[in-house]
Amino acid sequence: MKVKGKVVVVTGAGSGLGQALVLELLRRGARVAAVDLRPEALEATRTQAGTMAQGLSLHPLDVADRSRVEALPAEVEAFHGQVDGLINNAGIIQPFKRLWELDPPAIERVMRVNFYGTLHMTLAFLPRLLARPEAHLVNVSSMGGFLPVPGQTAYGASKAAVKLLTEGLWAELQGTPVRVTLALPGAMRTGIAQHSGVEAPQAGEGAKIPLLEPDRAAKILLDAVERDAFRVLLGQDARTMDLFYRLSPLWATRLIQSRMRHLLG
Repeated sequence: MKVKGKVVVVTGAGSGLGQALVLELLRRGARVAAVDLRPEALEATRTQAGTMAQGLSLHPLDVADRSRVEALPAEVEAFHGQVDGLINNAGIIQPFKRLWELDPPAIERVMRVNFYGTLHMTLAFLPRLLARPEAHLVNVSSMGGFLPVPGQTAYGASKAAVKLLTEGLWAELQGTPVRVTLALPGAMRTGIAQHSGVEAPQAGEGAKIPLLEPDRAAKILLDAVERDAFRVLLGQDARTMDLFYRLSPLWATRLIQSRMRHLLG
């Protein structure tokens, strides 16, 4: 789906990849409904948009709040008149601890935001998308959704659920106007740890992992949307580890464990 002239909803739009996606969509001639938990972060996105902000609406809400999410499509349509695309980008990580060291509420919070937030948004907007001549759904999973990362097991499980949900939707939506893209980012320069309330080393610290800049990732992802790609890997690390994991899941798991074990102390 070419995004020019389309209305696209983006979650997690207050920073990082979400903010970069909003700005790149506006540059490409789309109109955007920006969704984030933090009103001040959405205002920062509006400021970054500058003169492009006339095509932008702001919607502060928690994607894990199903009743609030269910009211969102009507709000977006009231402002923009239509909805053509949804990018489920909002997500959080867990504290860098082994699974048995986590409190159950921490595990539930990660699953509630990452999986159920994506599910709620998808179910709320899918009827609108199906009614359009063409539409697009993007779910942002993670390299951690196919490759286990020490200290992020619950996070990985939530993103693996997003991955299979998206692949299932791709299959179920064949023959409809809705195309589906699965995004699998690797290490990226974002504030996800801070926004998740988690103390953690910066991505790549001690492991020499290359960091992908959000603006570059946004361009790659939207290029994939515009060619209706089934799957897009964001970052050299994601592409490399995807190949390694296909060749030998055990070897790839041992490799990432040896490089990331410092995160657990």
